[in-house]
Amino acid sequence: MPAIYEIATLTSKGQVTLPKSVRQLLGIDTGGKIAFDVREGVIVVSRVETAHEDPAIGAFLGLLEADIRGGRNLSTLQEDLAQTMLANANHSVNLDEDIEGEVAI
Repeated sequence: MPAIYEIATLTSKGQVTLPKSVRQLLGIDTGGKIAFDVREGVIVVSRVETAHEDPAIGAFLGLLEADIRGGRNLSTLQEDLAQTMLANANHSVNLDEDIEGEVAI
């Protein structure tokens, strides 16, 4: 990784704009996350790795959140489904394990 020396100014609100060269080097874009580690008076800035974000799933989750906040398109779970979910809430799952029985998609 190439060495970069940049100076940024702290605003009255305690904000700093990351210089473009630093953003490019770290691969950070709008909405990206960074971490600050202070080690013996030295600040180390690093990119926070985020989980893969599928735009379609993100859009769906946004719509779902809006519906929940607005109280729209909601219904209660069937009692047997709710009980099954609660019974399995603390069980670990191996996603690579074969599924037994018939699966309908």
